[in-house]
This record gives sequence, structure tokens and C-alpha cells, in this order.
Amino acid sequence: MKQTLQSPDLYIALGELKGGIDPDRADEHWKTARTALQRIDDAFRKISKHPYTFFIGAAIETKMAREIYQQLETKKLTNAANLTNDNQLVSIMRWLCHL
Repeated sequence: MKQTLQSPDLYIALGELKGGIDPDRADEHWKTARTALQRIDDAFRKISKHPYTFFIGAAIETKMAREIYQQLETKKLTNAANLTNDNQLVSIMRWLCHL
């Protein structure tokens, strides 16, 4: 396991899953996820690696959705889905399985 953790070439995709359904805390969950995803990006950029990144959230508010969409458009995020939307969930699971 330790050897795997220290082998960046083995990482295909890294993401954040936030299952909280309280819309009042959705923004807080996204901020935590966004920070974690940024740390992933920073760490891999230092070694010129770019694994796929994704976000899956159960409570996605309009402001968050805009920011997530912008990150998808700029390719900062590779994929994203709303955990409560069956079509989006199936789509991202299919994507993960095909990596």
C-alpha cells in the first residue's frame, strides 16, 4: 500500500464525495471539497501529472452549480454529478468504470 501511495503514475482519478443533504450546509461541503481538490491539483502539478478529478455531491445549490460548471468548462474538474440525480449518477459511474 505504501508503495502505491508513493507512485503518482498509478493514480487515474481522484475526487470528492459529499453525501450531506442539508441545503443550508451545501456551500460549506463544496468549499471543503474544492479545497481538497485544489490540494490534489497542486501536488500533482508539482510533478507534472494530471489525474482526472471529479466531484459528487448530494446537495448542490445554484451558486455551487455555476462554479462546478465553470470548473468543468475550464477543465479544472474532469467530471461532476449530483448524487440525487439518477442520470448524473449513472453517467459518472459509467465514466469511472471506463477509466
